[in-house]
Amino acid sequence: MESSSGEIAGRTISLETGELARRADGSITVRYGDTTVLVTACLAEEPRPEAGFVPLTIDYEERLYAAGKIPGSFIRREGRPSEEAVLAARLCDRVLRPLLPKTWDRDIQVVVTVLSVDQENEPDVLAVVGASAALCLSEIPFAGPVSATRVGYINEELVLNPTLPELEESALNLVVAGTDGAIVMIEGQARGVPETLVTRAIQLADGANREINTVQQELLRTFARTKLEVPAGPVNNVAVAAMFGTFAGKFGEALDQPEGSRMSALESLREELVEKLGKSFSTKEIDSAFEYVLRSEVRRRILDKRRPDGRTPEQIRPMSCRVGLIPRVHGSGLFNRGETQVLTITTLGSTRREQQLDGLGIEETKRFIHHYNFPPFAVGEVRRIGSPSRREIGHGALVERALEHVVPADDDYPYTIRLVSEVLASNGSTSMSSVCAGSLSLMDAGIPVKEAVAGVAMGLVMEEYGSAILTDIEGLEDAFGDMDFKVAGTADGITAMQMDTKLQGVSIEILLEAMRRAREARLHSLSIMRETISESRPDVSRHAPRMYRIKINPDKIGAVIGSGGKTIKSIISETRTTIDVQDDGTVLIGSPDSIAAERAIELVEALSSDPEVGRVYTGRVTRVMPFGAFVEIMPGKEGLVHISELATHRVRKVEDEVKVGDQVVVRLLEIDGGGRLTLSRRAVLETAEPVPARRSESR
Repeated sequence: MESSSGEIAGRTISLETGELARRADGSITVRYGDTTVLVTACLAEEPRPEAGFVPLTIDYEERLYAAGKIPGSFIRREGRPSEEAVLAARLCDRVLRPLLPKTWDRDIQVVVTVLSVDQENEPDVLAVVGASAALCLSEIPFAGPVSATRVGYINEELVLNPTLPELEESALNLVVAGTDGAIVMIEGQARGVPETLVTRAIQLADGANREINTVQQELLRTFARTKLEVPAGPVNNVAVAAMFGTFAGKFGEALDQPEGSRMSALESLREELVEKLGKSFSTKEIDSAFEYVLRSEVRRRILDKRRPDGRTPEQIRPMSCRVGLIPRVHGSGLFNRGETQVLTITTLGSTRREQQLDGLGIEETKRFIHHYNFPPFAVGEVRRIGSPSRREIGHGALVERALEHVVPADDDYPYTIRLVSEVLASNGSTSMSSVCAGSLSLMDAGIPVKEAVAGVAMGLVMEEYGSAILTDIEGLEDAFGDMDFKVAGTADGITAMQMDTKLQGVSIEILLEAMRRAREARLHSLSIMRETISESRPDVSRHAPRMYRIKINPDKIGAVIGSGGKTIKSIISETRTTIDVQDDGTVLIGSPDSIAAERAIELVEALSSDPEVGRVYTGRVTRVMPFGAFVEIMPGKEGLVHISELATHRVRKVEDEVKVGDQVVVRLLEIDGGGRLTLSRRAVLETAEPVPARRSESR
């Protein structure tokens, strides 16, 4: 066994190899604090035919034993990956993929197994470090090492690798991955922090990543292996030359078509090429050459300041917005940018609808949820619709992070909030359009958001002879460009960001300029959105439940819930409301019907309060005896109205005045030492104007 270690943010990070998973092509155990991950890399024996992409698979395996938990499923075994596991796998993929050869054709599988978590140090950044080291140890060609570091902002100070409890108070949660020369990936969430602070955080993380890369290199000096030869690309140079020589002008003509017809023009050109060159080349060779020539032409024109749709590098596509366009739902927002169109729906529910989290983190529930759907019709395709893809889960989480900062806190707004973004048409930047549509939908639903949020995707084309940063990239620019840098935020600052690149890293200077332009684009988008809706509606939709908060004595929670939940279930059934009782005595009652909610409040308060001598109650006669009637004035609380206290006149027979089931108004005269209640109907009747029962003012 060999190991190397270093000190990062006052804690030791250690890498070990040679003891665990010895049959893998590369195997590393990474430990930071008591959080430990095992990362392996394996390479398939044979090439994958016609892969068309780097065949890299990342499996992030959460084992609940790592946190001392037993799975909550019926079979008590981990099931499909949690959302956090999917996001961690995507994080690793986005760091590793740019550093692998673009022409690689043999399957690579990286498996991250989380062995231990200490509830302080996140395992996701360790997974990146371990995956880098495992690939470097293997014979797989890889332009590493690469490392990842998390940066927080706590008490106005930047903090390297903050602990999970510290992150709850942090205004920034930024993960930066990089080699010794460049930034490869950025993933972050913030509470409206300025771009200057994010820049400082990136620089701080870059320094820490270089230190971790040194730790990896120390281990690699002993275990360095000869790397395999990189296969040549599939492009047939003769086919490329034929297209450049004969059809180069037609590529430009197709690219000059309007955005709505450009893709059909390109497809028509491809079919023409297959027909005219099919005798000399295979369809595969023509398709490969076609993409190569198209990519070259798009990039050349961009560097000549001619974007596919004719915009300048800083220009944003035309935008339009609508709200309230879907009936019955609690809120809706439609956002159009170019050909991209996203519809986001808001649904409000009680806190019992919070999402239960069965993962390795310290959070157990989530009350603000965003889901993102990308159906095939959004790009005019036909394919099976199944479970959410990793991409859909990743985009959904990014939008959720972008909007979470402006949503009211739990204590101020007792709702579970779910947003669903439906991508109706796509030509680039659907996630950032979902941010805009989500912000519109929240305001349409009457949720008192702090500020509106907008987002934009920035791009980059870089060649030896020049480079161009692009604002609001469309589909072709995303496909053939070198960077996808998504930045979302309010007018004051950034709330979420995500940077991926196809290069082996991007300089901090390029990121700074991209953030500056993204701010300008964000402010422009917010101004367009304000023309549709400038602030949240004053009240929630009439179709949404109203939530009422009352406070009861925690000692009375058992009385409200009842044996096996019988009492609270009966109230819910009678009033058709939702009722959530919290440990501190807070009771949340929800219903779109205010009368039903008031009735539920009365019942809960009656159950949770003690009878008061001198107070007037409306009760129900439960039993009739020769000497008087028993009246239930509160659930489970009944007292005796003696026959002499039934009326202002002499009563000969109890049944002459009341019978079982009658509603009567009585005053509580006395509570004796045994807790028995003495009631009087006569005391109320003698009063000229009966006093109604008072309800607790605990709301």
